[in-house]
Amino acid sequence: MIIGVILILVIIIVLLMVYNMSIHKKIESFNNLNQKVTNLNILQDFMDTVSKASSVEEKIEQINNIIIERYQIKYSTIVVYDGTKYVVKASNVDAKHWDTLSNLQTEEIFKDSIQSSVPKYVTVEGENERLPYQKMEFARAKCAMFFPLYIDNVYIGYWLLEGSKPHEFDNVDTTILEVIRNNIVAILRTVENQKVIESIVRDDKYSSLKTAEYLYGEGKRIIDRYTTSTVCLFRIINLEKINEEISRKTGDKVISKVCEVVKSDLASEYIFVRYMGPKFAIVFSGIEKEAVVGFMQQIKEQVEAIQVEPVDVEFEYEDGEEEIIARPKLNIIIGTYYKGTALEGVLKKLEEYIDNADQNESKISEL
Repeated sequence: MIIGVILILVIIIVLLMVYNMSIHKKIESFNNLNQKVTNLNILQDFMDTVSKASSVEEKIEQINNIIIERYQIKYSTIVVYDGTKYVVKASNVDAKHWDTLSNLQTEEIFKDSIQSSVPKYVTVEGENERLPYQKMEFARAKCAMFFPLYIDNVYIGYWLLEGSKPHEFDNVDTTILEVIRNNIVAILRTVENQKVIESIVRDDKYSSLKTAEYLYGEGKRIIDRYTTSTVCLFRIINLEKINEEISRKTGDKVISKVCEVVKSDLASEYIFVRYMGPKFAIVFSGIEKEAVVGFMQQIKEQVEAIQVEPVDVEFEYEDGEEEIIARPKLNIIIGTYYKGTALEGVLKKLEEYIDNADQNESKISEL
């Protein structure tokens, strides 16, 4: 009787153990699935950040904030080499520590990590100790994980995680952190082209306008506040003739006068740039094409009423001969830009039209 009861209890215990193991596996599987979903959601947040029309610096800061908030990390710092020095691109650490944080590549403890591309984990044992790279601080960070960053096997900087307790990262799943590191590298690679564009924007000497590159960086942030916008490309069709038959300085003055007239009637959210040579672009943010046609008709009339006397050149006139005056003529083409599509593609189509138009064509066309 007793033996039978014992056997029944043993069977029940075994069944409970099997059941518990099954439940544990299901929980573990659920946690893994949940973590994958979390990682996918965070990756989506990263991609959303990249797609937003903001500066490179703002994007990297937003990415760092996502890491801190979603993974509940105490301190996160992203440092990137800018071509001359290592610069803290994003960090929630007090700026007074940035000088130290931007020079970790010189620390002996991290050199092997940089060479091998293997993350480095360092921690203190007691509250009164400090990490090897800390110069003047004790209380802030008690452990750190150093992740070197590479693009095409070229070392470009590092990502540093810091915790406020000794051994805080002992049980952290480094595979997840590796995924985050790869995402950071992907983001840095993605924004590199934008960084190049932002760095080459110039102010044109004669028109006092930004160059065309402005449209694809800072300008696009303004444009993409709206779902649709109207893009206008116009050409001073007789600028080359003015340069050749009167003088180049006269042509430069014509450009200045034309831009003064156009700018005087433009709202601040409209982007006006010197596109290339005699071509200029205006993006009417959030405005329908029909409204722009009427506006550009007025602009065309005002511009073509401009008269510029020859600069640095004199002409001899016979009796009754008409005085030489530079009068600009415009050819205008208008199209629509939809947020999320390629702005450069729209401008390219407009440019193709205006370049292939008859040299004497002077009207407003719609694409």
